Amino acid sequence: MSCCSTTGTCSTGATTVATIGAVTTAYAVTGLTCGHCEQAVGRAVTGLPGVTAVEVDVEAGLVTVVSEAEPDDEVLRAAIDGAGYALAGRI
Repeated sequence: MSCCSTTGTCSTGATTVATIGAVTTAYAVTGLTCGHCEQAVGRAVTGLPGVTAVEVDVEAGLVTVVSEAEPDDEVLRAAIDGAGYALAGRI
């Protein structure tokens, strides 16, 4: 489910939160189309325990997570799904 209008009037891009941590993991996420999507997924993942940074690249459909330890993919999936998007898997 996308948050954009059918005319595609939302912005795209990437947002980076300060990168501090030991493990960097990239995920493919479907449904990202605009700046609102970027913010929604960023907020959902940033709030997870152990996550120290998140980068959402709307154009590439990627979410990069920096965490204190190996992330739990199912916890990330639940957070991203809960925000209205779909985690397709690690890349």
